[in-house]
Amino acid sequence: MARTQTRSSGLFSGLVLIFVGVILLLHTYGHLELRHFFGHWWPLIIIFWGAVKLYERTIGPRMGGTVGGAAITGSEVVLVVGMLALLGIVAGVEYGKQKIGEGIMDDVGDNYTYDVEVAPKTIPANARVFVHNGRGDISVRSSDDAQIRVSAKKGVKTWSEQEADRIAKPVSVEIVKNGDTYEVRPSGYDLSDSRIGVDLDVSVPKKSPLTVKTDKGDVQVADMTADIEVTDQNGDVEIRNIGGDALIDMHKGDVKVNDTKGDVKVSGKGGEIDVTNAAGSLTVDGDFYGPVRADRVTKGVRMISAKTDLTLSALAGHLEAGSGNLDVVDAPGNLSLRTRDNEISVENPGGKVNIDNRNAAISVRFTSVPKDDVSITNSSGEISLSLPGGSSFEVVADCRNCDISAEFTGLAATKSESGDSHLAGKYGSGRAPKITLKTSYGNIALRRTAVAIAPPAKPALPAPPATPIPPATEQ
Repeated sequence: MARTQTRSSGLFSGLVLIFVGVILLLHTYGHLELRHFFGHWWPLIIIFWGAVKLYERTIGPRMGGTVGGAAITGSEVVLVVGMLALLGIVAGVEYGKQKIGEGIMDDVGDNYTYDVEVAPKTIPANARVFVHNGRGDISVRSSDDAQIRVSAKKGVKTWSEQEADRIAKPVSVEIVKNGDTYEVRPSGYDLSDSRIGVDLDVSVPKKSPLTVKTDKGDVQVADMTADIEVTDQNGDVEIRNIGGDALIDMHKGDVKVNDTKGDVKVSGKGGEIDVTNAAGSLTVDGDFYGPVRADRVTKGVRMISAKTDLTLSALAGHLEAGSGNLDVVDAPGNLSLRTRDNEISVENPGGKVNIDNRNAAISVRFTSVPKDDVSITNSSGEISLSLPGGSSFEVVADCRNCDISAEFTGLAATKSESGDSHLAGKYGSGRAPKITLKTSYGNIALRRTAVAIAPPAKPALPAPPATPIPPATEQ
């Protein structure tokens, strides 16, 4: 009797080795952040594993093998665990070198600074300017002259002045033309050298489109009339009085923007964002632990993060998001919000309202009669909606295991034996926008907006007595 032998092909092992080898190659030469890739995409190896075993099970009988040939072997388990461990070790070592190494270099040694002389360069008034730095602060301001002027200081952190002099000697700053762009950049050293930093104070023609890029350091830009773009890996960014659009890409740090005529976009990740007086729109795209604040943004706000998607067509007042709260005051246009785990407070919306939340309360208060539909959906949280007494509306409200209360005459909720509540009806006359309220495990309250009572007018003071007119004297 012929004996069948259970065996596993080397297809899976080869694929795993090729896959891990390509990832490590991209990490070494392709600037792939292995820590982020490993944290998000490691299940691909498991998917490959299942696909290969399914393939082996399909072709096994055709090749004279047995179904058992698709069984998971102990060597394959060891290979998968080993490759995952290898990727984890490489990612951990790289992260440790980056964080620990930077921390050590920032704290040890003495800092020695030197002035750097840079000859000014004449450029066309609207030529593009690119300011590039490794470590060090950058300040850019406008100039009425068609020149780039640079004031720079180089700093070296070492244990001795002699060593600092040796390291700092070749470090300089140059202004070079690259195509149609004029580039301001340090030279004479590797920009990734954490011992060396160069602070740049740059003035450029105010109509020049500007790009600023730095790995570590604060960036300030002021009084430019053209578009600007800032990329900062580690540092704070402050922008004020800009006539064009402002595009800001962050990795770690805070952003402050004041008085812009164009659109503002902040992307990446970081800390606080504060935007005031924007004549265009504001877009925040990324994970910023905040708070994110905005005041007076004419063309509205768009905020996108892992758990929040907010669109305001206009913001006349204030927006603040962070620490489990999202507050909006005076939004005269439409409001659309989808989020979770945020207590929401909206004061004085002016257009259509659409809110979807989970695991936190929602409070919306109209100070004027609503003219557009309102839809509020929640889960495991209460809903409070306040409307002026003179409003006209149609309402449908439903909730599970909760109570519905209404302060408007003629509107009363019904409750089922299971504890669910329902309210439907119309209040007022004339055009009636539709209000839809729905939640679970939280109460719904439909309230009348409190109206401020004017203080009584002061009584009018009596008119003073008329002054008698003396009779005319006869001549």
